[in-house]
Amino acid sequence: MKTTFLIMNGVILAVGNCGGPLIMRLYFIRGGERIWFSSWLETGGWPIILIPLIAAYIRRRRSTTAAADGAAKLILMKPRLFSAASVIGILTGLDDYLYAKGVAKLPISTAALLAATHLVFTAAFAFLLVKQKFTAYSVNAVVLLTVGTVVLGLHTSGDRPEGESEKEYVVGFIMALSAAALYGLILPVVELMYKKAKQALTYTLIMEIQLVICFFATLFCTVGMLINNDFQAISREAKEYELGEMKYYLVVIWSAIIWQLFFLGVVGVIFYSSSLLSGIIITVTIPITQILGVFIYNEKFQAEKGIALFLSLWGFISYFFGEITKNKNSNENNDQIRTTTETGRSSRQIIDS
Repeated sequence: MKTTFLIMNGVILAVGNCGGPLIMRLYFIRGGERIWFSSWLETGGWPIILIPLIAAYIRRRRSTTAAADGAAKLILMKPRLFSAASVIGILTGLDDYLYAKGVAKLPISTAALLAATHLVFTAAFAFLLVKQKFTAYSVNAVVLLTVGTVVLGLHTSGDRPEGESEKEYVVGFIMALSAAALYGLILPVVELMYKKAKQALTYTLIMEIQLVICFFATLFCTVGMLINNDFQAISREAKEYELGEMKYYLVVIWSAIIWQLFFLGVVGVIFYSSSLLSGIIITVTIPITQILGVFIYNEKFQAEKGIALFLSLWGFISYFFGEITKNKNSNENNDQIRTTTETGRSSRQIIDS
């Protein structure tokens, strides 16, 4: 069941990570200009999580009818966990803004490759915070991804969208890279929060954590929207949207839904495995996002992107090969220990006889 749920959350994460940047880019290239509003949409769909939480509560309530008090807890999260999730939520809100700013100024393929660098930061912070163990293969993957990003940054002017100044492009590049670094910190912090929770973790509790994280991230972005007067501009922006007012709101709604899949997948994969695997899955979907961006939005795919993509794929293969090798060696060692134990037990039985 653990493997099944891990695969399910991995698929949810992959769908959210591919669809989120694409629909966000659609918002910007067709007339959307509100950075804070776009940031808000990344976590603004948090009420959707109330549906499975309510269903889980009803099921929990039915299962406790035979208990002494006959009552089920409405909220499983304790104050300690709530406080940690709220802080992570604020950091997530800041990361949402940095990412939205980067996507607004960069082609989706470039933004996607920059987002892939978060794996480098995830690996570093996972080592420092949760004592993640590394092999030569995982280190090789991190190095290859880093080199790929450097190659990508060597050619910026030819990649610039029409009508955008070099200064705006550089700002977008820095923002996207900063977002990757911050999210590389957030993932291990979430795993650390799980380890320090001091209460039994269930998937229902994980959904509560996601709800709190997204709520505070949305609250952070709401403050930015109020300062920037985004709420007053939404109706005007909808009327001037190139695809029409109705499709504007469809883009907005689906953006909130798809991004919610991303965050649900992230916390689920971390729960069933680790923050590093969550980062790996996010990075694995980058080539898919790139290809879709080139075909859907007719974006350029220059030699630098091809080289960076190749290095990224090489890094992915290196990581997965290392994991397979490590698991194989671990199984062989377990078999040897089991064989030795059984041999020793048989010898003692013969001696006793």
